[in-house]
Amino acid sequence: MPRLFIFGLGYTARVIAARFEGRGWEVVSTGSDGTLAFDDAGSVRVALADADHVLSSVPPGSEGRGEPLDPVLELYGDALRGKALSYLSSTGVYGDTGGAWVDEGAPVGTGRRTARAEADAAWLALGARAYRLPGIYGPGRSIFERLAEGRAHRIDLPDQVFSRVHVADIAAGVLAGVEAQGGAYNLADDLPCGQNRLVEEACRLTGMALPPLQSLDEAGLSPMARGFYAENRRVANGKAKVVLGWRPRYPSYVEGLRALSATARPTVASAAPPAASSDQR
Repeated sequence: MPRLFIFGLGYTARVIAARFEGRGWEVVSTGSDGTLAFDDAGSVRVALADADHVLSSVPPGSEGRGEPLDPVLELYGDALRGKALSYLSSTGVYGDTGGAWVDEGAPVGTGRRTARAEADAAWLALGARAYRLPGIYGPGRSIFERLAEGRAHRIDLPDQVFSRVHVADIAAGVLAGVEAQGGAYNLADDLPCGQNRLVEEACRLTGMALPPLQSLDEAGLSPMARGFYAENRRVANGKAKVVLGWRPRYPSYVEGLRALSATARPTVASAAPPAASSDQR
């Protein structure tokens, strides 16, 4: 039985783990829901020695706080050399492109996530498959929950465009890349679009009233949420399709939201009226 070792069994990594287990893999992991404590170095190193593939979903440390660039590489980098590696990165490494398309050959490190770009480069230097992910959504983490909690906003930025990806499509991409060469791969759907279209489609599916159209200042967003609107780009996924043979099951937000709407509708229907709140992807 092949073994997958996961650093950081969070939202996306749990879906990946389930996909691998469904293919007959044993999964060992760190994290609050994992099987090992991250700082139990002896047990982690023993498990790493027997791992056929290693995946990290642990983000880099925060800049200016004295945290390590990448906690996994800081503690276990020496034990990862020669291993088959995957790393969940972010399309934030590309920075703002004014809405232009970016592929894996685009410059990185010019945006607001320089720590992420440095960690991305460090994993690539070890031969990892770095999966660069845009906004992630899926069961329990979508626009439906934000609508239900009064955290959904429509911002008056008509030229703003984002890419996104369903969590199930990330898991399929990582599984497809197990035998692939190391390198960067964008896993994004086929239809970048403005966030307002997402909100409008979710309201159409559920019958919820549309949130008002507001400026960034009127919405009262947190600094983190405002940062979401500071960058504007379209993410190309052609390399993953050609090299990995990957195709998104949910090629746009339309298919993705439709699949989620049946389970989301009861929650949304019973939600309280929207209240002012911050918004996060």
